[in-house]
Amino acid sequence: MRLTTLLDTSGSGPWPTSSTATTDDRAFDRLVEGLIPCRNEDPELWFAEQTARVEQAKALCRECPIMAGCLAGALEREEPWGVWGGEVFIGGVVVPTKRGRGRPRKHPAA
Repeated sequence: MRLTTLLDTSGSGPWPTSSTATTDDRAFDRLVEGLIPCRNEDPELWFAEQTARVEQAKALCRECPIMAGCLAGALEREEPWGVWGGEVFIGGVVVPTKRGRGRPRKHPAA
């Protein structure tokens, strides 16, 4: 069973669909979808720009029974951005926090 099939297989969300999902994979998805926060909450939360919303997504991930597998899959795929497995990805790597949009920080003159 592949964890990637736990993503949105209906084609309605921002996640890629899996045309190779088996009947068993889809049955497993239906069985666990009520336990997985990203399947029950607003999908945009995991791709939010606001720091508070990103932290909310990370907190929801910590309650997820497949958090470790989600993180492993995201690392393997080098996800370009979003919250995956309770971690923030930017440019395919995990970053400690996501800085909100706006003006960059000023660096002290050297």
